[in-house]
Amino acid sequence: MIAVCCGATKGQELVAPPRAPIPPRAAKVFTAAPAIPTVPDPELQIDTPPDGGVAESGYTLDVLLRLAGRNNPTLRQAQLHISAELGKAQQAGLYPNPIFSYEAEQIGVDVEGNKDSPGEFQGGVLEQRFVTAGKLRLSREKYLRRAHVSEHLATVQQFRVCNDVRLHFYRALAAGETLAIRRELLKSSEDAAVTAQEAYNMGQSRRPEVRRANITLQRARLSVMRAENAQRESFRRLTALVGVALTEGAVEGSLAPEREPTSFDSELGRLLAESPEVAAARAKLAVDRATVERERVEWVPDLVARGGAGYNFEAGETVAVAGLSLELPIYDRNQGTIRQARADYARQQQELRRIELGLRNRLAMTYERYLSSLQHVYEYERVILPESKAAYAELLESYKRDRVDWPDVLMAQHDYFDAKLMQVDNLLEARTHEVLIAGYLLHDGLMAAGGPTPPGHINATPKPR
Repeated sequence: MIAVCCGATKGQELVAPPRAPIPPRAAKVFTAAPAIPTVPDPELQIDTPPDGGVAESGYTLDVLLRLAGRNNPTLRQAQLHISAELGKAQQAGLYPNPIFSYEAEQIGVDVEGNKDSPGEFQGGVLEQRFVTAGKLRLSREKYLRRAHVSEHLATVQQFRVCNDVRLHFYRALAAGETLAIRRELLKSSEDAAVTAQEAYNMGQSRRPEVRRANITLQRARLSVMRAENAQRESFRRLTALVGVALTEGAVEGSLAPEREPTSFDSELGRLLAESPEVAAARAKLAVDRATVERERVEWVPDLVARGGAGYNFEAGETVAVAGLSLELPIYDRNQGTIRQARADYARQQQELRRIELGLRNRLAMTYERYLSSLQHVYEYERVILPESKAAYAELLESYKRDRVDWPDVLMAQHDYFDAKLMQVDNLLEARTHEVLIAGYLLHDGLMAAGGPTPPGHINATPKPR
């Protein structure tokens, strides 16, 4: 049938225009797969050691603890607190020094018609204060008790430093294990990227799948870089706690928990009975009790005796002088300071209770995390890691028999390494809270050592009492 155009005259035939040439089929044009991304630029790895981060030396926990004991400045601070309180005890118990004065009376008085006379009396006088009511003994006892508080606080600081060294040691250990697993994961991602390229070249995968493999590879490289940074950061923080410069290296030890788990009530009983924080609070309560006793006798007047000899120019002979004085406690009987000392004592009783409740609260949180992480450690070790490893091994064997594809094997391998990473986190969590529970919940080894006097309490005066 011949098509006729509406505008054509009758009987006129239309000729169809020639067809355009047919282009080649798209399937015959080969498109290269997306290239595997290169490693990050060296400018982004400015903190990487020239040797690639290979550790030449290893440090054990015992070595680091010994170094911290000799070099951490807060431990020295704690010892100086003890020395300072012993110095106050010594000073508070010293007897007052005598006072010598030279006295001249009525200089220029008319003596036998001489108006330029040296006066009626000139001579030396010695004055001595005699302390009553055992004030010096009570003052010395008070500061000796404060030195005892400082000893407990020094024990607190020692636990803070040692626990913090342990915590950062295990963090550095976990960072090293995490880095090793991340490097294995990087190898797996590299294999996956190459596999995706080959599958694409064989027409078995699409370009988006290759791009996803490239993204996964680059993320794995970034994860390795992050793990390397974390390892260096953990070692440097450990060096700061030790207090001496260490050659950058690795730590040697095990993340596996060592302490037998016990019940919460058992740990709470041990904590309240043995905590150096509680011991320091009880010792401070004894200080405040001694302070009350000391302030109660402060109003008792001391005796001040004066005695001397000189020459009486009017009488023309040597004479003596003597005197005795004491303050009359009519208005000031130290009422306000006694009231303050009693308030300090009552406040310290509540402080002791507050510390015990605070320890209970901190232990509750720490024990829950310790128990949960310990359960995860045991179950990962018992079930999850063996099952993941077995799944990977079975898929690898099936691949060798051409029953599964290689990406399935890589996925199983990735799952197994992910489980190992989670186990490292579980072990670190368990170790961290194990250290805190065993070490009376004390940490932060660079916090300044505490002194024996809480804010607001009566403190030293120029002459301690």
